[in-house]
Formats: sequence, C-alpha cells, structure tokens
Amino acid sequence: MRFDWIYDNNRQQLLRDFIRDKELPRKFMTSVKYHGGKILVNDEEVTVRYSLQSGDQVSIVPPIEVGHDSVVPSFKKIEVVYEDRDILIVNKPPHVVSIPSIKAPDTSMANRIKGYYESQNYEDQVIHIVTRLDRDTSGLMLIAKHRLAHAFFDRQLQEKTLLKRYLAITSRVDWPDDHGMINKPIARHPESIIQRITDPSGQEALTEYWVKERMQQSSLLELQLHTGRTHQIRVHLTSEDGPLVGDSLYGPEDQPMSRQALHCYQLSFIHPFTNQHMTITQSMPQDMLEWCQRDRGGK
Repeated sequence: MRFDWIYDNNRQQLLRDFIRDKELPRKFMTSVKYHGGKILVNDEEVTVRYSLQSGDQVSIVPPIEVGHDSVVPSFKKIEVVYEDRDILIVNKPPHVVSIPSIKAPDTSMANRIKGYYESQNYEDQVIHIVTRLDRDTSGLMLIAKHRLAHAFFDRQLQEKTLLKRYLAITSRVDWPDDHGMINKPIARHPESIIQRITDPSGQEALTEYWVKERMQQSSLLELQLHTGRTHQIRVHLTSEDGPLVGDSLYGPEDQPMSRQALHCYQLSFIHPFTNQHMTITQSMPQDMLEWCQRDRGGK
C-alpha cells in the first residue's frame, strides 16, 4: 500500500507541516515511523524536516497490517457491492453477526471478509469494520481496507457526514404523519442486559422516518439515524406502538418472520481519498419483498 500526493504550492514547506495539513492521524504516522513504514519524496526516503518544493511527489508507505489470529478465515462467499483500493462494501445477509463472538467464533462477516482477503492475496489482512449491523439486520456494511481509511471514516462518523438509511416493516399501519422525528432518550432495560428502553434518564436518541407505504397489516418505512444507540430503530418503533415485524425481542414472541424486518439499504459518505461524494444502495432482500407483496393483498 502506498499513498501519493503532489505538492503544488510555489512556497516551500516542511514535510512535517504538509503531513499536518493533510490531517494524517498521529497513530498512523507513528506506525509508519516506528514499525517499518517509509516517507518518500520523489521516491527517496526522507525525514519530516525535508523542505518541499512545487512538483515534489510525497509518498507514504505504511507497514503491512498482519491479521489477528483470533479472526479465523471463512471462505463462505460474500456479496461485494462496491470495492476499490480503500473501501469494501458488502451486502450482509440476515442471521449473521458482524464480528466473532463466543457463539459464532468463525461464521461472522469479519471471518468471511478475512477469507475473502486471503483468497484475493491482499497484503493487509486486518478487518476494519466501519459500520456494523445487528445479527438479524440485513444490508450494507462498510469496511475500510486499511487503518488510514478507517481513521478517516471514524472522523466522518463523529462529524455525522457518513449516513446510513434503512428500510423497515413496522407492525403499525396508522402512522399519523408521512414524515416525522422520534426523539426519545434510550437507556438499558433494568431487568435485561440485552434490551433497551426509552427513558428520560437515557442517552439522546433521534430517528427520522418517512412512511413509504401503508399496507393491510403493516407499513414500510424509510429511516435515518441521527444518533447511534444500541437497538435504536427497534426501540423507537416499539415506543411508537409499531415494533418491527419479526422482532420477537421487542414485539410478540410468536412472529410471522424469522428475523426483524430491517435492512440497511443506503450508505452515503465522502470518499476519504478522492473527496467524491458517494451513495451506495442495495434493494430489499427476498423475505421483506415477499412480506410486502402478501400484505398488499398479493399471493
């Protein structure tokens, strides 16, 4: 991996100031300096005290990222939606966790991505998951293919310029407004380590929704999170008397679908190296499409 820039200022500048202006993370530059990386100008290794002149090519070669032994590669196929040098976006199926756990040590999306990296012979083997999804939520997951991209995406998350939109089937039909905000703090359930509830003592949580379609027994919503609380969509919709179809944790135990009907269908972000605004979309999975067809009165 190598990152290149052309210095196009007519005024001389110290390389360390150029690096600072590029807002390269300190931890990243520390790994370059002390763990086998290189800083080059016109393909010659230099120190940060080098004085840049117009037309110089600045190159940073970080050390290779060796994967963690704890992430066992799985060679089960993944659905790649978009990929370039810096980014991998996959469509996660339901019933798969994002990262390994005691119950799923080798079947998570991280395991599958590790197997994909190995099959592609990528040098960098560390899995940098930027946006996770719950086990039974389907849809788009963003993975940074190296530590620098991960750091830049973390900034976008903090600045709320990396946006996720969801499609959800809620068991409520009579939503009073086509567009609205659910603004209710979310806290841990006092009697559960898993569940969350809306409670004034909790953390701020804001969910924006649009009613896309009202069907016979349910509604199709589009949702955007403005905060990132655990189970936020599930808790907020339940608080509005519209738990997700299939959500046996927040709705009735006897459910007509094998998982909650929630799908991350859109990611919007600024590409950290091209500065291009990107929007990636993924259509609803088959189980949600079939539910909507039935609830419209189709066969």
